[in-house]
Amino acid sequence: MSELFDGVLAAGPVRAETGDPAWLRALLDVESALAGAQADVGLIQRSYADRIAEACHLEYYDIAELGERAKAIGNPAAPLIRALTAEVHGDAAGYVHFGATSQDVMDSAAMLVVARARTVLLEDLDACAELLAELAREHISTVQVGRTLLQQALPTTFGLTAAGWLSGVDTAAAALRDLRPTAQLGGAVGTLASLGDPGTAVLKAFSERLGLAEPVLPWHTERTRIAEVASALGQVSGAVATIARTVTLLAQTEVGELAEQGPPGSGGSSTMPHKRNPVAAVSALACARQAPGLVATLFGAMEQEYQRAAGAWHSEWRPFTELLRATGSAVHWLRTSLERLRVDPARMRVNLDLTEGALLAERVTAALVPHTGRLAAHDAVGRCCAQGGDLVELMMADPLVGKHLNRGQLAELLDPESYLGSARVFVERALSAHQARRKENS
Repeated sequence: MSELFDGVLAAGPVRAETGDPAWLRALLDVESALAGAQADVGLIQRSYADRIAEACHLEYYDIAELGERAKAIGNPAAPLIRALTAEVHGDAAGYVHFGATSQDVMDSAAMLVVARARTVLLEDLDACAELLAELAREHISTVQVGRTLLQQALPTTFGLTAAGWLSGVDTAAAALRDLRPTAQLGGAVGTLASLGDPGTAVLKAFSERLGLAEPVLPWHTERTRIAEVASALGQVSGAVATIARTVTLLAQTEVGELAEQGPPGSGGSSTMPHKRNPVAAVSALACARQAPGLVATLFGAMEQEYQRAAGAWHSEWRPFTELLRATGSAVHWLRTSLERLRVDPARMRVNLDLTEGALLAERVTAALVPHTGRLAAHDAVGRCCAQGGDLVELMMADPLVGKHLNRGQLAELLDPESYLGSARVFVERALSAHQARRKENS
C-alpha cells in the first residue's frame, strides 16, 4: 500500500477488501472455521472450537510484527498460528490449526479475499453497465463517425458504440460471477492423514463454514483455481481498458465528441490552465493496464512441483492481491468517468461532415458497380476523394460517376444517417441481453 499512489491506483471499495487487515481477517476466519468444522464432526470438543474462535479477532494481532516474523518461516500464516495459539487458553490451544498446513490457511484465505472483493467489485461493475445501457438507449440514433485504425471509416451511432462497451462489461461481469472460490484443506501432502477417517467430513464442514466451494481433492499444486480468478479479472480489466481508451481518444481537443465534467479542480493541469483532462478515464486505463502483467505472472506460477511447491506458490501472493486491487480500482474509475461523461452530438455531426462526404465513398462505389463494374467504380470514386473538397461536386464532374448518378442520388448516397445498417437492431439486442442478465442475477 502506498499513501502517495493509492489515491489513483488503488481507488474504490476493493482497496479495503484487499489490504493487510482484510488478509489477516481472512486468515483468522479460516482458523476459526477449521476448529468449528472439527467440532461439527466430533473431532474436537465444541468448547475448544469456541475458545479458538474467541481468539480470532483482528485487534489482537500486530500485522507488522507478523510480517517481520514471516521472514524466518517463509509465509505469514505460520507466525499467526503461533500468535493465535498464545491467545487461546487451556487445552484448546493444542487444537489451533490442527491437521492443516500453512498453505491450507493461505489458499483458503485467498479465496475468501476474492469472494469478498468480488462483491464490491461487482457493485461498481453493475453500476457501469447501467450507465452504459442508459447511454446506448439515449443515443440509439445519434450518428457518429466509426473509426478503424484510428481513421474515419463509415458512419455508426454512439448508441452502438456504448452498446458494444455494455456487451463487454456484461460478459466480463458474467465471468467474474461464475467463479467458484474454493476452500483448501489437505494437510502436509494433501491426504489429511492427521485427521484420520473424519478428514473428508471436516473438509465439507470447513468449506460450508467459509461459504466456499468444497474441492474434490486438495489443490496445493494444481493452480487452475488461481488461474480462473486471474483470467476473470483480466477480462474485466480488458473491458474497462477498451472503454477508457476510447473515451480518452474521443475527448481529444481535435475530436471533442465526449468530455468528463467532474467537480471543480478535476481534470486540471499543473501548468496549463486551459486543460480539462478526462482524468477518471485516464486513471481507469492506468489501473487496467497493470492487469496483463499480473495475469501473466499468475499463469506462470501454475508450474508447481510434487505435492507442495518451492517458490511458485509464494510468488502468487503479491500479484494476486495487486490484480484484485488494480481491477477494482479500474472499475471504480470507469464508473466515475461514466458518471461524469457528457456527449456532444453536435460535434459528432461536425466530424461526420469533416471529409465533405468521403465517409460514404464506399456506398457510391457500390451504387456504381452494376453500371461500371467494381474496379472501374472503385478507381473513379478514389480519384474524386483524392482531390479533396465537396465530393458531390467532384463526382458530378467526373465523367464516369456523373454519367450514371445525378446530384440528388449522390446527396442521398452521401447522407450518413441513411447508411447505418443494423445499428439500431444491434443496440436493441444488446439492451435486451443486458436486461436478461439483470433478471438472472437479481
